[in-house]
Amino acid sequence: MIEKKKSEVRNETAILIGIITQQQSENQTNEYLDELSFLAHTAGAKEVKRFTQKLNTPHHTTFVGTGKFEEIAVYIQENQIDTAIFDDELSPVQFSSIEEGFKCKILDRTTLILDIFAARAQTAHAKTQVELAQYQYLLPRLRGMWTHLERQRGGIGMRGPGEKEIETDRRIVRDKISLLKTELEKIDRQKAVQRKTRNELVRVALVGYTNVGKSTLMNLLSKSDIFAENKLFATLDTTVRKVVIENLPFLMTDTVGFIRKLPHHLVESFKSTLDETREADLLLHVADISHPNFEEQVSVVQQTLTDIGAGDKPQYLVFNKIDNFAYIQKDEDDLTPSTRENISLEEWQTKWFAKTQDCIFISAKQKQNIDTLRKVMYDKIKEIHQIRYPYNNFLY
Repeated sequence: MIEKKKSEVRNETAILIGIITQQQSENQTNEYLDELSFLAHTAGAKEVKRFTQKLNTPHHTTFVGTGKFEEIAVYIQENQIDTAIFDDELSPVQFSSIEEGFKCKILDRTTLILDIFAARAQTAHAKTQVELAQYQYLLPRLRGMWTHLERQRGGIGMRGPGEKEIETDRRIVRDKISLLKTELEKIDRQKAVQRKTRNELVRVALVGYTNVGKSTLMNLLSKSDIFAENKLFATLDTTVRKVVIENLPFLMTDTVGFIRKLPHHLVESFKSTLDETREADLLLHVADISHPNFEEQVSVVQQTLTDIGAGDKPQYLVFNKIDNFAYIQKDEDDLTPSTRENISLEEWQTKWFAKTQDCIFISAKQKQNIDTLRKVMYDKIKEIHQIRYPYNNFLY
């Protein structure tokens, strides 16, 4: 009997579109598109080509200029591109006009992130949060989106409220949003009770940009087995583990990663998840030292922490992935100005130690400097514990 070959699932082909402005340089735009490409890959799409254009502001209907718009439309038709992905959030007018001109699936950065969240959500809590964010995003785009969904069946960006609700009007969607908010409020109260019962232990939250190795570090410190892989938003559901360093117990939380241009719908929907960060006693801010723009990622996380009301929390900066760090050493007779690529790990360490002593350089994957990190954590958690329980010093 001849076995039938399993049919391979074809990845959607996608083009990426971004603009270069006075506020966003060409290098920044390219770096953002690299991240958008990683997001597309995480969602299951294959980047075929990217288009950029210098504009003061996005065109109010076509995002890019008329000539560039026609160029992209021709490329899509000639190469049978499945999806066009924009690096910025599209307005309802832009979405409708672009979809009509390109005749293919249109996604923006927000839609793509929401789709990844929908795929990653495992618990009822996370699924409810994602669904609320999706409906809030879709509400002002109903007319164009339902037409779009009617023509496109399945694939990236189609998870959640889809073609079965094409006929849904705004009133029903608003009712759905209200219902989801009520469900989340109930879950939030349950989560608050759970956090209250854990108040006797010091709480440490792992925060950071997406894909910096938080889950790998969590697994190492807590000796657990949390899902971790080299994709964006591998962890979506908040995980709490009891950890003991020497004889000192505490709770460690692995939180969802942050990202540039984080959709405000997600921030609002993931309120209870972010509460784990807001109510932590200590934040371990994990950064990927091997990423070419790790300093900007650190700034994005710091700003997000401030936005959610956790900017004043005690914080320790953990630079991860030193095993992946690479730089180009200049020749002694090279008199050209040094660039970021010429800075060694030792120079980065000196620079950050000059900024703050509350930082450490590690590799969670290779277990480098982990004992030092444990010692630092022990000292900081002990300090918090002594302040909270001054008469409970038998632990130390």
